Amino acid sequence: MPVSIYPISLGVDHCYVLQDKGCIVIDGGMPNQIDKFKKGLSKLPIKPQDIRLILLTHGHWDHIGSARDIKEYTGAQLALHQREVDWLEKSLKPLPPGVTRWGRTFVRIMAMFMSSVHVPPAKVDMVLGDNEVSLAPYGIPGTIVPTPGHSGGSVSVLLESGEAFVGDLAMNGVPLRLRPGLPILAENMVQVRKSWELLLAKGVRTIYPAHGKPFSADVIRRALIHKNGAKL
Repeated sequence: MPVSIYPISLGVDHCYVLQDKGCIVIDGGMPNQIDKFKKGLSKLPIKPQDIRLILLTHGHWDHIGSARDIKEYTGAQLALHQREVDWLEKSLKPLPPGVTRWGRTFVRIMAMFMSSVHVPPAKVDMVLGDNEVSLAPYGIPGTIVPTPGHSGGSVSVLLESGEAFVGDLAMNGVPLRLRPGLPILAENMVQVRKSWELLLAKGVRTIYPAHGKPFSADVIRRALIHKNGAKL
């Protein structure tokens, strides 16, 4: 049986609930979204206590904002890369730079509203490093893969069946992108491309971004060809 994948909208982005022999949540959405999470989970064949891990793909405010509330509701452990632990534990709100014209404009708009955003701090239970981590102990046939670029501590989840949950390593949806593709915000686009080369080499087939609907990995493969001038 394939892993069951359930998206739950948590503001401008969403989290994914994955269920197989065990159950995990990927990302924590914007602040103050716990009621939406509870409502979404209530429609699934999953109890809060079934969830053992909340994996945060990175530490930006719209991915960690409700992490504390989801942790308290489920009792699950929180996992985040070591480079960005302070962002959650100390309620920091760094913004990534824009790498396209619209991306730079979008960041300037977001900066005007950040003073009104509060990220409830939470203790990170599982500090990730730069090595891959199997999700088999959590009952999920997949791996946590470090994929820096959008941020230095970005990670992805790659299932054995080829689905990849990539946070903001790709984007697909207004107001960020009109169509799926590479991120418009990133700390290092060279690293973004290297991370995608790694995921593609590992056999990713379907991409699940935090913003927008899933799409074929061929979209990213074509984007890298366009940027690099050579087929991967």
